[in-house]
Amino acid sequence: MTPATASDASTLARDFDLRYLNPAFYADPYPVYHALRALEPVKRMPDGSLFLTRFRDVQAVYRDPKTFSSDKTVEFRPKYGDSPLYTHHTTSLVFNDPPRHTRVRKLIAGALTARAIAAMEPGLIRLVDGLLDAAAVRGRIDLIGEFASAIPVEIIGNLLDVPHAEREPLRDWSLAILGALEPSLSEAQLERGSRAVSEFVDYLRDLVARRRREPGDPQHDVLTRLIQGEEGGEQLSEAELLQNCIFILNAGHETTTNLIGNGLVTLADWPEQRAALQGDPSLVESAIEECLRFESSNQLGNRMATVDTEIGGVAVARGTPVTLCIGAANRDPEQFAEPDRFDIRRDPNRHLAFGFGIHQCAGLSLARLEARIAVGRFVQRFPAYRLDGEPTRGGRVRFRGFAAMPVELEPPGRD
Repeated sequence: MTPATASDASTLARDFDLRYLNPAFYADPYPVYHALRALEPVKRMPDGSLFLTRFRDVQAVYRDPKTFSSDKTVEFRPKYGDSPLYTHHTTSLVFNDPPRHTRVRKLIAGALTARAIAAMEPGLIRLVDGLLDAAAVRGRIDLIGEFASAIPVEIIGNLLDVPHAEREPLRDWSLAILGALEPSLSEAQLERGSRAVSEFVDYLRDLVARRRREPGDPQHDVLTRLIQGEEGGEQLSEAELLQNCIFILNAGHETTTNLIGNGLVTLADWPEQRAALQGDPSLVESAIEECLRFESSNQLGNRMATVDTEIGGVAVARGTPVTLCIGAANRDPEQFAEPDRFDIRRDPNRHLAFGFGIHQCAGLSLARLEARIAVGRFVQRFPAYRLDGEPTRGGRVRFRGFAAMPVELEPPGRD
């Protein structure tokens, strides 16, 4: 990234509007984030919302869920109207406050214990090695379609015990639903996202009916756990059950796909860091943390002020929407030395890629495991892999990743 001049930075900060972004921003948003953080860290947007780019401000909002609500029943009505997308996003875990959020999160977390996640590792290794074997035969691979996206679909499919023969539509449904979270939404995106929710719900009704007849092990099968609820406690309504199954599949799929894809592309762009990882595979854990910080899969979060308050010395009126720029916070020089340098040995590395506080990602340990196995084994298996042509960006600002990334797999020792 080329640092912006003072004049350029001033223009970038002044003209920034999340609803109107140019191709250069999608390719590399970090010059804009740096300009905003330096000049307008609490940016008042043309629509009256606030956009935060400093680590300390983003973390402060995460720390205070009472003042800054995650509930989207008011904010999403103008955007989605009375659509299936509105029903989904206002019912799912991530866009709710306690007590609904607490109840659903407890049920999901109960099936994602350290023991349960550790038990997934052998199957995950077999899955990754099978994908790598197939790639070796071809000599090339699309990092996204043939590798990164295939892993979380299988893992989350296994968590909900979705039959293998029924998993094909999951990725397209997920992309359509999450794509409708973009700040600026076209009619086509709205229609596609709503159709995906409706089709997903229809499928899940049938799957839930089958699981009610033949329950799985609630210690490992998240769907059975959600159906049965906590012993002696509240059970989820049918709408909560169905919409949070969609949320689990979406949340576990898209961000992990991006983490794996972004990680392998970034390592290719920083060859000395890739060589360090190849020379010392034990660095994979810290390498994944740096991938999470450097190219955060989820770049934006949203809150709504519930009372008159202030952020970073700026007055905030009750009802003001607040956008938390995770991608900018994770490149804040106040928190990270040389933030634009990719360093797999970075320590400490207290990034916000998984959020913070009560809304911290419930599946973060699983995502880390998937990334460690996928990235670590790919780098060791194909030490001389190289990007073959221009990658295709995902074209979204909230979820940063690639739609396609062709890679040539050179055998070890080849120049």
